[in-house]
Amino acid sequence: MKILIVGPSWVGDMVMAQTLFQCLQQRHPGCEIDVLAPEWSRPILERMPEVRQALSFPLGHGMLELATRRKIGKSLAGQYDQAILLPNSLKSALVPFFAGIPKRTGWKGEMRYGLLNDIRALDKERYPLMIERFMALAFEPGAELAQPYPRPSLQIEPASRDAALRKFGLSLDRPVLALCPGAEFGEAKRWPSEHYAKVAEAKIRLGWQVWLFGSKNDHPVGEDIRSRLIPGLREEAVNLAGDTSLAEAIDLLSCAGAVVSNDSGLMHVAAALNRPLVAVYGSTSPAFTPPLAEQVEIVRLNLPCSPCFDRTCRFGHYNCLGQLKPRAVIEALERLVADPVEVE
Repeated sequence: MKILIVGPSWVGDMVMAQTLFQCLQQRHPGCEIDVLAPEWSRPILERMPEVRQALSFPLGHGMLELATRRKIGKSLAGQYDQAILLPNSLKSALVPFFAGIPKRTGWKGEMRYGLLNDIRALDKERYPLMIERFMALAFEPGAELAQPYPRPSLQIEPASRDAALRKFGLSLDRPVLALCPGAEFGEAKRWPSEHYAKVAEAKIRLGWQVWLFGSKNDHPVGEDIRSRLIPGLREEAVNLAGDTSLAEAIDLLSCAGAVVSNDSGLMHVAAALNRPLVAVYGSTSPAFTPPLAEQVEIVRLNLPCSPCFDRTCRFGHYNCLGQLKPRAVIEALERLVADPVEVE
């Protein structure tokens, strides 16, 4: 059984897609799973043992380029028994159609009749979680999903992790608190820098070191957090945002004794690495895409105006984040990690 997955376009969604791959391996032991996805996702897919290979998809989000999709599809002709599409767009159905893959499975989306021949009608009440919507595509329509659900689990190569530590001059002589203060979605997912700084200060005073993670866009936020620490403590915080590749960020996150993150892709990475995790929610809700791990504390205020799922606060106050004080996160960390955690 050879299966082509058309993967999602976001870090967190790609991590959660591993639950589908796990279900496919359970249903078709030894099946070969290839994932067609943006090149940035390769470091995630390479750390999933269920995936045979990542196939780089060269087109950006929202680009049609019909001729390119046709060329890619023709290059994959005759190689797969089934295609499973995780995006709901019409564009995502074109490559499997041009490849002539016999069974093309996906949820009913943007007028994909004819492009898909195993098209499913989504019952959102039956499958409220994103992972349920992914996992259901591994089975026949209407099949019950067996509990407990599988959880994403990224595999780390010690040599790769050690190389990242050497590259950035990092040491594991003290426990590591990883902070992930960014969120590509928008400001309404970002807990304030001053709150992150208070958490960092509290843990540094207890003998921890702090590593800040994120994209290049998050580097200024990391610097803002560091600038709020007094001299003597500031040197114990390292801003890695924008300096690491995604592969290096994953390997270094695996070293963390604890993680504090906004609702972001890195939150899902930390959960898939089974790191003790405090997830801060503001405008969004864990009811759809919660972090999937054993050691998780979700911190939120549950204000009447949230979750709103807006990128910017319609009232301009961001109270769902601003009024969520550092003490709540510090206490959540204390519940998760009473003593320093040794990295495996």
